[in-house]
Amino acid sequence: MALTPLDIHNKEFSRSFRGYDEDQVNEFLDQVIKDYESLIRENKELQNQLAAIQERLDHFANIEETLSKTIIIAQEAADEVKNNAKKEAQLIIKEAEKNADRIINESLTKARKVSVEIEELKKQASIYRTRFRTLIEAQLELLSKEDWSSLDRMEIEQP
Repeated sequence: MALTPLDIHNKEFSRSFRGYDEDQVNEFLDQVIKDYESLIRENKELQNQLAAIQERLDHFANIEETLSKTIIIAQEAADEVKNNAKKEAQLIIKEAEKNADRIINESLTKARKVSVEIEELKKQASIYRTRFRTLIEAQLELLSKEDWSSLDRMEIEQP
């Protein structure tokens, strides 16, 4: 058990012949009591300060832990957003590639159709030209025959 200032104050020594001077012993004990009380007060103040500092340290440790968790959560959220953005970008690219392939295929199909139509029109134009030439040549041949001159004469004689 720890010694208290009251224990020191109440301490009584037995008297003996040729003992110490009682006044000196009492003065010394009074000085020990004052110093001991001062040390006890100082110790209590230091303990209170230590408790307050420990409480602040615990508070800051909690803040640090909360900040660490917040940073980790923010990092995970950022990573998730980044991954989602990458996935979305890949989907957009795939969709764009698919649309580009579709557009290219449609364009090639239309180009083939147009090419076939052009060839068909060229054939029809060639056939029409040939028929028209044949018709004109036939008409020219008719015009160049002598039968026309006899018809011209007949018309003149009949009036």
